[in-house]
Amino acid sequence: MGTRTSLKNQSGMLLLEGLIAILVFTIGVLGVVGLQATVVKQVSDARYRTDASMLANQLLGTMWVSDRTTATLQTSFNTGGAAYNNWLARVNATLPGAATYPPTVAISNQGVATVTIRWLAPSEAANTTPHRHVVIAQIQ
Repeated sequence: MGTRTSLKNQSGMLLLEGLIAILVFTIGVLGVVGLQATVVKQVSDARYRTDASMLANQLLGTMWVSDRTTATLQTSFNTGGAAYNNWLARVNATLPGAATYPPTVAISNQGVATVTIRWLAPSEAANTTPHRHVVIAQIQ
């Protein structure tokens, strides 16, 4: 009789150990899935920041190869100018939410260009503060 009770206790312990192992494994898998979701979001955020930087530098490069007189820069590239509007179409096509938060370009009388690009990731709520990338450069 003692051997039978001992076997029942051992099989009960093995069953309990198996259930605990399954629980630990499940928690580990859920942790990996959560981590993967975070990684995907961070990679998307990094891509948008890279795109914003590239777009700002693209506009500044266009300023550098154009007529660099302050008056011409202000007329063409300030918010609403012809060159600005061409660039704006690329920004809206590249960054999500950029149409809702249009970029601004301001060129001072000293030739200092300030480019501000804002966007909102597709997964973010509409009332969220948009991401912002600002580039300041002296154009002479």
